[in-house]
Amino acid sequence: MKSIRIRDLQEKKAKSEPITMLTCYDAMFAKILDSSGVDILLIGDTLGMVVQGQETTLGVTLEDIAYHTRMVARGAQRAHIVADMPFMTYQHDIKEAMQNAAKLLVAGAHSVKLEGGTPMASTVKALTEVGVPVMGHVGLTPQSVHALSGYRTQGKTDESRKRILEDAMALEAAGAYAVVLECVPESLAQEITRMLQIPTIGIGAGPACDGQVLVIYDLLGFNPEFKPKYLKTYLNGAALIQQACEKYVTEVRQRVFPPME
Repeated sequence: MKSIRIRDLQEKKAKSEPITMLTCYDAMFAKILDSSGVDILLIGDTLGMVVQGQETTLGVTLEDIAYHTRMVARGAQRAHIVADMPFMTYQHDIKEAMQNAAKLLVAGAHSVKLEGGTPMASTVKALTEVGVPVMGHVGLTPQSVHALSGYRTQGKTDESRKRILEDAMALEAAGAYAVVLECVPESLAQEITRMLQIPTIGIGAGPACDGQVLVIYDLLGFNPEFKPKYLKTYLNGAALIQQACEKYVTEVRQRVFPPME
């Protein structure tokens, strides 16, 4: 199958064809998601929470992302692969940001994603000028969880709305090929999507975005206690897996498995 390139994503926006994006952390899931037709696989720093069991994404390292990127790259043949740049791997110094982004591309990513708007525009510009494709991320930016006083919807006030709109426009001007809009009002997401020439990927931002992204474990219902308003679970995964494992435990204890020859 034909690989998904950045120009393909741009064409989808031009044709009003919705873009699909899911997080992915290993080769097995990458193969499955790739075969299912997902356009973009994101090695998200969400792995800190859903894979490593941390409370936030802040403890994820560049080495963590590179490790999981290598696994996803081995399993995917068609989807565009974007890797998150972890907390403080790009904010401090542009040269350092270039070096770290290069490590993720070498690991198998086709592009990188970083959080922040106007303050990060110069970094985005520097990266894109040396051939590193960048996806932006504005609105609720999880790496700023403490500064934002938790995981809360952004863009509710006129001032916040104006700032997020300016952030998205600054990222486009700096050369970003797409921007994630996380947990912003639907009307704001619609306005940004209409104003930008690059695709918008929404999560908790309503249906007007050019595409949507979810964490794969959330989509599969691996954490029934996590129930944000925007989330739709497509499988009762936690219960199904537990049932299968319980059946295995029972069969082993009853000496049903493995069967006698």
